[in-house]
Amino acid sequence: MSDQYKFLLDESKLPKAWYNINADLPVPPEPVLNPQTLEPITPDFLSVLFPMSLIMQEISTERYIEIPEPVRDIYKLWRPTPFFRAHRLERALDTPAHIYYKYEGVSPVGSHKPNTAVPQAFYNKEAGVKALTTETGAGQWGSALAMACNFFGMDLEVYMVKTSYNMKPYRRIVIESFGAEVYASPTDRTEYGRSVLAQDPTNPGSLGIAISEAVEVAAKSGGQKKYSLGSVLNHVLLHQTVIGQEVLQQLEMAGEYPDMVIACTGGGSNFGGFAFPFLQQNFTNGKKTQVIAAEPAASPSLTKGTYTFDYGDTAQMAPVVKMHTLGHTFIPPEIHAGGLRYHGMSPQVSALVNNGDVEARAVKQMDTFKAALTFARAEGIIPAPEPTHAIAVAIEEALKCKESGEEKVIVFNLCGHGHFDMASYEAYLKGQLVDYEYPQEAIAEAMTHLPKIG
Repeated sequence: MSDQYKFLLDESKLPKAWYNINADLPVPPEPVLNPQTLEPITPDFLSVLFPMSLIMQEISTERYIEIPEPVRDIYKLWRPTPFFRAHRLERALDTPAHIYYKYEGVSPVGSHKPNTAVPQAFYNKEAGVKALTTETGAGQWGSALAMACNFFGMDLEVYMVKTSYNMKPYRRIVIESFGAEVYASPTDRTEYGRSVLAQDPTNPGSLGIAISEAVEVAAKSGGQKKYSLGSVLNHVLLHQTVIGQEVLQQLEMAGEYPDMVIACTGGGSNFGGFAFPFLQQNFTNGKKTQVIAAEPAASPSLTKGTYTFDYGDTAQMAPVVKMHTLGHTFIPPEIHAGGLRYHGMSPQVSALVNNGDVEARAVKQMDTFKAALTFARAEGIIPAPEPTHAIAVAIEEALKCKESGEEKVIVFNLCGHGHFDMASYEAYLKGQLVDYEYPQEAIAEAMTHLPKIG
């Protein structure tokens, strides 16, 4: 057995192209619909929000899309990221399984999000855009886009879900440190925000509401501002595939191939970036890797949601896509994994789950923090609350191997560190956290508000 802990690639091994799973999807992509007409969307409509280069990536079926040199140049600040064999965790669990993890927490803002923030800022700058708007849940995406906009000399407005704005002040300060403006959503700055506050002045916010505010500001700017999204859309998952492509090289260094790959999923970008290159191997090279998406029991879009057409935001301004959804009116409970509290899911990930290529599992909040501390006490890294869902599933699978005696190779993505999430850990350690499972009747009610597609 190899006693190597770290598998490191030098900068020459940084991928030169992103992998586009649209080329290999076993099911044809569903159309994206205009939220006003519910007819297939036109590039004209999308161009209000996005530059044409990103719109073309959204619909492309080319297998590989070249990474522009200025983007690769910035990537080199943290990429390629390290890949670890979790020897100490294996010993702590007394499992014969081989556990590996990719660590995206070494990026300047501590998560995987800059992998798409940098190219999105680059393509907008190239198109002559002066400013961007966006939403953020836990603040990882807002931090990443603030850094990227700073690198390219662009202004940024961030609408941060109010729950996270209050729970995670340090992420807000990171955003402000890079020169961006950040507001607790719902705000009184937008028509939609004011309408939400009029109904409920104490509304805790949701990603759906924050998206609506950011989209409204961009759409009403007369072309001065574009909108940037940190997850869900095809081009966002595309940019994240640098992660999985690096892992394939690092596993080769380790002389192993995974029996299962696991990543947490909220909107799908971290999961897609990590898992899609392995799914390509399943689809084109006859590999049989089990692919697992781990989500919160409190926001269970894949495990309890319906696979149907729904709006991407609460105000019904964003495009309508076919996805696993809890309904765009969903207001998530105030769990600490703020980055996973979205009502929908990437159309690509949704199609793969629906087709049986990806297995989805929901994990309770208390189980994730228990797994996080087991991992941290063995490996020394305190994870963000989001990837603790993947860690919990990885530990569960490793313990099954202990029972069966199988030496399975288990690989998961540790998509960010938890240094700005100490309030979450304090609540857990003090016994103040509770489990919350989203009630079926609330999902059923939200389903009555779906768009009426012919």
